[in-house]
Amino acid sequence: MSLFGERRVAAIIPARGGSTSVPRKNIRPLGEKPLLAWSIEVAQAVEAIDQAVVSTDDEAIAEAARQYGGAVAQRPADLATDDALVIDAVRYHLRGWHEEGRSVGVVVLLEPTCPLRRPKDVRACLRRLAEEEIDSVATFTDAALNPHRAWRMENDRPRSFVENAVPWRPRQELPEAYQLNGGAYAFFADRLPEDSIAPLFGRTGAVYMPEERSVDIDNEVDLQLANLLVEEGLAGG
Repeated sequence: MSLFGERRVAAIIPARGGSTSVPRKNIRPLGEKPLLAWSIEVAQAVEAIDQAVVSTDDEAIAEAARQYGGAVAQRPADLATDDALVIDAVRYHLRGWHEEGRSVGVVVLLEPTCPLRRPKDVRACLRRLAEEEIDSVATFTDAALNPHRAWRMENDRPRSFVENAVPWRPRQELPEAYQLNGGAYAFFADRLPEDSIAPLFGRTGAVYMPEERSVDIDNEVDLQLANLLVEEGLAGG
């Protein structure tokens, strides 16, 4: 039996056409396929997911999505700007599917910019969502910079970002810190608050992913690093 009974599970892969830091980022090659194909293939490998849907405003991205077996959901231009929120595009698609009589019960949001996630990472999110009393779950990795070592500037004078923090303490003595990595979000669609700006809400859960699977492609250096990890087979097991 499905983890979620009769509820339909859809993976939404947000891939707008505009990208200022890495032009045409979502269809740039990573290994031997376009970036967004990695997310489509992971979704296809997770048994609980009924369909992988690429949300886009761009025909070249749509064509690449179809080539790798993804369905395409057209996103309006105003939901594909630099300052548009991904969660608003998700709401747009959920409303449309509901009006068409094919409502989605569970959403898995897979950002193309975290391509090295594995199916097991997504499965872990769905298991937690199905088996625990939570509304949403997301993947995390170790924080690139512990907040206790972060600084802010007040009139060009450095101040500890965390009050009373001692940034000079050895790493082992600092509190553990984590950050969202964009690998996967999963949540019950009917529990998504209308005013939420994030796909992590209500009673939440976390799934840990190691650093080598958590590369977040935000610039050309990140893309080169991801390609190197893929070429050298270092993207984690």
